[in-house]
Amino acid sequence: MNLKSLRNPDLYHGRTGRQYFEGWYFKLVDKKMENVFAFIPGIFFSSEPEYSHAFIQVVDGINRTYRYERFPLDHFRADHKYFALAIGENRFGREGLTLDLNRPRVAASGELHFKEHLDWPDSFLSPGSMGFYNYIPRMQCYSQVCAMDFDVEGRLDINGRMIDFSGGKGYIEKNWGSAFPFSWIWVQSNHFQHKRASLSFSLGHIPFLMTAFRGFLAGLYVEETFYEFTTMNRSKVQVEQKGTDLALRLDNSRYSLFIETETKSKDFILLNGPRGKKMIPLVHENLQGFVYLELKDRNRGETIYKDTGRCAGVEYGGRQMAVIDNFAEAPARAQKDYRTAPSPSI
Repeated sequence: MNLKSLRNPDLYHGRTGRQYFEGWYFKLVDKKMENVFAFIPGIFFSSEPEYSHAFIQVVDGINRTYRYERFPLDHFRADHKYFALAIGENRFGREGLTLDLNRPRVAASGELHFKEHLDWPDSFLSPGSMGFYNYIPRMQCYSQVCAMDFDVEGRLDINGRMIDFSGGKGYIEKNWGSAFPFSWIWVQSNHFQHKRASLSFSLGHIPFLMTAFRGFLAGLYVEETFYEFTTMNRSKVQVEQKGTDLALRLDNSRYSLFIETETKSKDFILLNGPRGKKMIPLVHENLQGFVYLELKDRNRGETIYKDTGRCAGVEYGGRQMAVIDNFAEAPARAQKDYRTAPSPSI
């Protein structure tokens, strides 16, 4: 790891211990929101070499299918100056992706181009979405929101079905470290009805040295304005879980953000993640959710933005109730009037 990768968390950091992983998450939705896919390229180093490998995960959120494809370590390549990586003939980066995946269980080919990115604002002292935490060594897991929103052009042939993603939207994030957190929750959508908006929220319980800490980050773009609620800027969060759904309230020094998810339990897919010496099934993810949000200016006592997001990602991992209980300082029930569209039928 070098200063350039610390300053630019999107880049490949490289192995920093006997047990190490690094993975990027590309979520892509077509213009009509009829197709929602996530492609997850990455690399896993185990303390037992026979478990070390590169991988590409393919998640079809609509049909609820999942494929995990392993590759030899030497099939993984990454640029150390730009956000670009490859696994075999499959290439991924900030500007787009090219797939040439031909496996018995999944075939995907084609090229997509990304443009008009909305990025999480950063600075030298606070790089990326995790801010100064990126400079702290030996944390169990780091995360980065690489792109909150961007436009997609191009087509992919996935299992013999040609899908046109032109006019669609995308989102990119990544994680790296020795293992996924002890527990976490995640909510994301960039498909709102009335304005260009994008939401990313995550909360986790992360062991560190002889103790652990619980941190969260939430970023919301409404057009070109960014609203940040994070542990780093001393925001507060309240969480309530209702079945597979969440109600959240976040407060920073001026604004309040209310978030409520709506999902169906049957739409969750079990994905692999790093834990111990192996990649194992431990990530429960839904890509067909709804998210209702309202942003308020407390000083003026007015609502700035209220909308409904579709194709929302909702994810749980580990013992999520442990992390939720520690943030449930007060009820965070979202009110019916936050919702600006009919709820999906259950």
